[in-house]
Amino acid sequence: MNSRRSFLRKAALGGAAVAAAPAIIKAQAPIKWRFQTYAGAALGEHVTKPIVDYINTAAKGEMEVELYYADQIVPTGELFQALQRGTIDAVHSDDDSMASPTPLQKFGGYFPLATKHALDVPVLFHQYGLADIWRSEYEKVGVAWLSAAGQDPCNFNTKKEVTSLADLEGLKLYTFPTAGRFLSQFGVVPVSIPYEDAEVAVQTGELDGMAWSGITEDYTVGWANVTDYFLTNNISGAWIGSFFVNQRQWANLPEHLKAVVMSAIEAGHTYRNQWYWGGEARLRAQGDKLKLRSIPQSEWKAVEDAAKVFWNEIAEEGELHAKIVKIFRDYNDVIGQAGPPYNFG
Repeated sequence: MNSRRSFLRKAALGGAAVAAAPAIIKAQAPIKWRFQTYAGAALGEHVTKPIVDYINTAAKGEMEVELYYADQIVPTGELFQALQRGTIDAVHSDDDSMASPTPLQKFGGYFPLATKHALDVPVLFHQYGLADIWRSEYEKVGVAWLSAAGQDPCNFNTKKEVTSLADLEGLKLYTFPTAGRFLSQFGVVPVSIPYEDAEVAVQTGELDGMAWSGITEDYTVGWANVTDYFLTNNISGAWIGSFFVNQRQWANLPEHLKAVVMSAIEAGHTYRNQWYWGGEARLRAQGDKLKLRSIPQSEWKAVEDAAKVFWNEIAEEGELHAKIVKIFRDYNDVIGQAGPPYNFG
């Protein structure tokens, strides 16, 4: 009997000890994404890395995003297919340079003379319906479109001094596909090469310059070191770029981590807005590498008129093209009537 009591007492004590012991929970492995940006490392430090850093900090170990810069996993022109396949989980790029297989391709990047300032882009997306169009079109091809924002204008930085439209004749410029198609009517020779090769291509004579960015990027990525002039006329007031995620990866992401990703993107938009806006002004006023030049407005009007014809050509390519072109027209009519500062170039 004493042995039985002793056994029961020890068993009870042992059970209590087991009940009191803290539960050991095996931590779930973090969700890992591979994220490639259109930007090289110097530019990516400002346009994409802050978003990735935000996610990695705010996710508290539940999610880890590894950032790759331009062409590191796949060439920029293959980003979309890589995103569909799941080779890459997320992308920061414009529809044009990543060769989006949708009607939206021509409207990303720099659609000629469509915008005047970076803030035009979120207004077009959130107040004029572009966000619904972008979200719907990418759902059809297995990609989740998350957000778009404006960045810098598309000016020219060149080895040759440009002060008239005639000076554009024969210039070999690194530029976006749709921008190149538009500029070719003025004698520009569009050249498509990897982003990180552009600087060397100017030094070897393969390029005469770039029609790719504003002056902030020219200084940031080293292009101001190999070109001599900056043309203040631009063919678009703001780059239209977006954040995309593989549809399956986005669907499987827990809601609280989706909120982290979206908060990171919005914070990144805010940072880029001030970085570019302030940089464009400061470097025009105080930069010591690029000499500013302008084509007189009376002559540049031919470019603006040509953009209207170009819009008509694009609108004829399909029903959705026409719908988007109408949105750009409607918005430009509004800011034209609104007066300064909305209709300043």
